Amino acid sequence: MVARTGKLTKAEIGALVSASHHEPRSLLGYHEFARNDDTPLCVVRVLEPGAESVAVCWEDEPGDVHELKRVHEAGLFEGNIPYRRPVVPYRLRVRFPGGHEVLKHDTYFFSHELSDFDLYLFGQGRHYGLYHKFGAHLRVRDGVAGTHFAVWAPNAKRVSVVGSFNFWDGRKHAMQARGNSGVWELFVPDVGEGVEYKFEIRTQAGTLLLKSDPFGFQMQKRPETASIVASLDGYTWNDDAWMRERGQRDWRRSPINIYEVHLSSWKHAWNRKPPFYTWAEAADTLIPYVVDMGYTHIELMGVAEHPFDGSWGYQVVGYYAPTSRFGGPKDFMAFVDQCHQAGIGVILDWVPAHFPKDSHGLAEFDGSALYEHADTRLGEHMDWGTKIFNFGRHEVKNFLVANALYWLDRYHVDGLRVDAVASMLYLDYSRKEGEWLPNKHGGRENLEALEFLREFNTVAHREHPGVLTIAEESTAFPGISRPVHLGGVGFSFKWNMGWMNDTLVYFAKDPIYRRHEHNKMTFSFMYAWTENFILPISHDEVVHGKRSLLDKMPGDEWQKRANYRLFMAYMAAHPGKKLMFMGCEFGQWHEWREHEQLDWALLADPKHQGLQALNRELARFYREHPQFHASDCDAGGFRGIDLHNADISVFAFLRQEPGLPPIVCVFNATPVPRDDYWLGVPDAGRYEVVFDSDFPAFGGGGYAGVGGYDAIEHTVNGYPYALRIRLPALAGVFLRRR
Repeated sequence: MVARTGKLTKAEIGALVSASHHEPRSLLGYHEFARNDDTPLCVVRVLEPGAESVAVCWEDEPGDVHELKRVHEAGLFEGNIPYRRPVVPYRLRVRFPGGHEVLKHDTYFFSHELSDFDLYLFGQGRHYGLYHKFGAHLRVRDGVAGTHFAVWAPNAKRVSVVGSFNFWDGRKHAMQARGNSGVWELFVPDVGEGVEYKFEIRTQAGTLLLKSDPFGFQMQKRPETASIVASLDGYTWNDDAWMRERGQRDWRRSPINIYEVHLSSWKHAWNRKPPFYTWAEAADTLIPYVVDMGYTHIELMGVAEHPFDGSWGYQVVGYYAPTSRFGGPKDFMAFVDQCHQAGIGVILDWVPAHFPKDSHGLAEFDGSALYEHADTRLGEHMDWGTKIFNFGRHEVKNFLVANALYWLDRYHVDGLRVDAVASMLYLDYSRKEGEWLPNKHGGRENLEALEFLREFNTVAHREHPGVLTIAEESTAFPGISRPVHLGGVGFSFKWNMGWMNDTLVYFAKDPIYRRHEHNKMTFSFMYAWTENFILPISHDEVVHGKRSLLDKMPGDEWQKRANYRLFMAYMAAHPGKKLMFMGCEFGQWHEWREHEQLDWALLADPKHQGLQALNRELARFYREHPQFHASDCDAGGFRGIDLHNADISVFAFLRQEPGLPPIVCVFNATPVPRDDYWLGVPDAGRYEVVFDSDFPAFGGGGYAGVGGYDAIEHTVNGYPYALRIRLPALAGVFLRRR
């Protein structure tokens, strides 16, 4: 503490010049001390390493200059200044060797900004607006413009904000510790938008770390790693109509057809390196393409800042920073805005399961296991070489929940697809015996992660009605998409990984063997309504030797295309929302490669144009027919017709919706046409062929050549009426009663 006389002790001087004082503002800056007369003694102390002299002056009285006395050779200056009311920010005139002079405001004149209530909420893990407080925020304090910095580093001996404004010297802007909260903050005058910065952290072991801002809104383009002061204010949104309608939408009964995009490899600009499209270029090309193809949403991979291109965006360092590969934060806002104006929703891949070990990131942030567990049996994914968040720590959970709300709030994002949920739910995920620790009940469930996911879903849906939360979850963990108040985890939807695996295995078989795998096409109907499902054909299915979707199909080139068309028709008709990875929609032959653009040249070939036309038509049909989407989450919207005809590998079912004629969906999974196939239907009348994957427009042969069929009174498959149809080889056909 400062004595009544205001003089520093030797210990205090030592702590200041060594930049090891937890509360430098208690000693530096402007201070008043009582004395015998009516006016206090006014003292200014400044630490300015390398300075020859420091003087205090005021903008309104430039001639009133007061030189400070050097009290330590390391650059500590002190002096008395006149008593003034009101107390206004003064300036420091700092002279360096060689005559160089700098005029600036004193950082330590300004008081802290975070309230005790902010710190209390953060400590409780309930400060959901944390992104308004932590990180770097442009402020005007007492008429002086600058940036307020705040960071959590409870085990640090000292934290400084460093950048070009102080020559990356951690002695110059040591931050103020806020009691026992572990939070450090500082207002730095004259630091504005676009300034690069990091936090210099001295650990308990004395090591100096340079860390990017966990809450930073922008970062340098890789391989550089500094955070950048950025303002998110000032963008004018034009999506009010979309946002109002979204909040009233029941997505369970609405069409959801997602186009999954890795923007770095969707298309390339050949006139620059790296060749990534900007958000503006994507708005001009990607949005019209998605609208033309009939998708309802874009799911974007790799939006949060990540240092390694090969991670595809799943090893995040800047959780609050849209990657600088494609532009700045407001460029991303404009992209989302234009998507909404075009009627397209935007979903982000979100990665709260794990984070990389990069030295500038979250790993051992303050020299300790802060965001992660110290025990590798809890805190590390050995397969991925990444750290696991400590979901049981209030501040870590708050960091993640606030991050989800940040994307939904500041960027109007419509949904978050949560990556690797299974790895969060199970303590023994991808671990051998002895490599994991059970929970307090002796079980394998990660109770803290489960609590986090429930809180995330509860708060996201409460604060932003109409948003989608989607779980990539590959196990049979119950209630993933059941509301939290009903005992579930609270997601809007869950990826149907079982359907994806079974279907791809079936379609990879030569048709002669499919009769033995028929259950793979029908088993999903046993559990299709136990969750709110999305049917995913994602990037993971067309990479690492798995082959492209078209090339997975067996047979010669004609059969591959026919099987592909059959697959897409089956996927469209099967209960569940849809997701397709980019390039699959036009039948790219080679696997996805994150460093190359899609093989758009294939669209010069009419055969690939036909596959693209197929997907465009299926998207339109799905969107315009409630029978195909309104009952995705309701077993009443589905009726089997012929689900067990394994001998000829044919299966058929109805998709229905009250008040509308049901749609008959029939599929032939062999290269043998069925010219005399009898199909049971519930009603008499004329049934028109409304879709046939064998249509010539899609590259098919047009084998059936029939526009419709009349139902006759004849019991087949347990139905009172029947259609006698021509069923093309390797084709899916939809019929609707007139």
